[in-house]
Amino acid sequence: MNALGRHILVEFTDCNADILNDVDIVEKSMVEAAKTAGATVINSTFHHFSPWGVSGVVVIQESHLAIHTWPEYRYAAVDLFTCGETVDPWVSFEFLKKAFKSNKFSAIEMNRGSLHVMKRDDFQPKKRNDSAPIAPNTAHKIARNVWFTDKDEQQALSLRYNEVLFNETNPLQQVRVFDTPSFGKMLTINNMVMCTERDEAHYHEMIVHPAMQLLEKAENILVIGGGDGGTIREVLKYPSVKKVTMVEIDEAVVRASKAHLPTLSSAFDNPKLELIIGDGIEFVKKAQEASYDLVIVDGSDPVGPAEGLFTSAFYKDCYRSLKSHGMLVSQGESPLFHQRTFVDLHRCLKGVFGQQNVNTLLFYASSYPTGMWSFQVASKKAFNPIQDLNSEKAEAFSKQNNLHYYNEGVHTGAFAVPNFVKKMLEL
Repeated sequence: MNALGRHILVEFTDCNADILNDVDIVEKSMVEAAKTAGATVINSTFHHFSPWGVSGVVVIQESHLAIHTWPEYRYAAVDLFTCGETVDPWVSFEFLKKAFKSNKFSAIEMNRGSLHVMKRDDFQPKKRNDSAPIAPNTAHKIARNVWFTDKDEQQALSLRYNEVLFNETNPLQQVRVFDTPSFGKMLTINNMVMCTERDEAHYHEMIVHPAMQLLEKAENILVIGGGDGGTIREVLKYPSVKKVTMVEIDEAVVRASKAHLPTLSSAFDNPKLELIIGDGIEFVKKAQEASYDLVIVDGSDPVGPAEGLFTSAFYKDCYRSLKSHGMLVSQGESPLFHQRTFVDLHRCLKGVFGQQNVNTLLFYASSYPTGMWSFQVASKKAFNPIQDLNSEKAEAFSKQNNLHYYNEGVHTGAFAVPNFVKKMLEL
C-alpha cells in the first residue's frame, strides 16, 4: 500500500433503532468489529445522549474506529481508520453492518498520507515512545470509557459506567441498572437517573422522615411508585407502622432492584409490606375513605406512566383516602430544572388541601439535574413543619437508625426555602 493509512467513511441506514440507541451494544459492537479485523484495542470512550443517540471512539494500536448514531433516523455515521497493512477495515465494516442490522449502506475508501507526494523527514524526537507495543491477538484489559448521559436541551449529567447489569424494555418503559465506578449501582428509567447507591439516601430519607416525624403515630402507609424499595425501607424503620401498601406499576423495577440494589430492596421481604403490581392512580380511586395516615407519591418525572401522578383528580383521591390527621408527600421535581411542573404541583396541592396546608421541602442529591430537588408536603389539618417538630425525638431517631442525610437540623433547614423559590410559589 502506497499510503500511511486506509480510511473508510461509512453511512449505515435503515438500521435497528433500538440498537443504535443502546450505548452498551454500540460500544461492544465497535470493539468487536475492531478485534474481528485483527486490530489491537487500546481503549474505548462512548456516551449515550438523552433522549437518544450514541457517540464514541475505539482507539486501536493501528488508529481508531468512531461512530455517531441518530436512532430517530435509523442512521449511523462510522469512521474506520487503520494504519499499515495488517488490519483490513472492510472486515470491521461487514461486522458492523450485521450488528446494526443495516439494510442500506454506503461507503467510500480513501488512502491517507499518500507516499507518492510525501518524503520522509530525518526528524529525531527528543523523547521516544519506547514502551513495548501490545502484541496482537493476546489477552489484555481494555480501558473502557463508556458514559451514560441524562440531559435535556440545555444541560446534562454524565456518569462513566463499567457495564449494564440489567436492561429490559417493556410496554411501559425501559429499565436499566448500571455499575458506575463513582456512584455505585445506578437505576435509570427511560434514560433518566432514578437513584444511585451513592446518594439515594438523600432522596429516600427526605421523602419519608420529615412527614413521619410530624405525625404522632403513623400505622397505615400507602406508597405509590417507589419500586426500587428505598422508600419502604425508611418507612419500616418506625415500630408504630403496622402495614405498608406499595403500588408499583412496573414489576421490572422491583425485580431489577432485588437483583442488583440490595441496600435499597432490603425491605421487600418485610411481613408488614403488601406489594401490589398495578396502577397507583386506579388504586387510589378505589381506596377506602380515611384509611391511611400517610400517602407517599414516589413517582418519576411527569412522563409516561407517571404523568397521571401530577393531576388534581389524583390528589383529590389521595385526600379522600387520608385520615383526618393524614399527610401526603409527593416528589416535586426541581425548582431549577422543571420550574413549570414544580409550580403547578404546588398550586394543585393547595387547591386540594388548602392554602395553609402545603409546604415545600428542598434537599440536595448530586445525581439529579441541578442537584436541588423538592418534595411537596401536604396535610388535611393545619400544620407548621418546623414548630410542630419534636426536635429531640427527631435527633434521637436519626442517631438510633444511623441515618445518612436526615436529622433535626436538616429538617428545619429543608423547609426554609430561598427567596427565588418564594417568588416562584408566591409565598
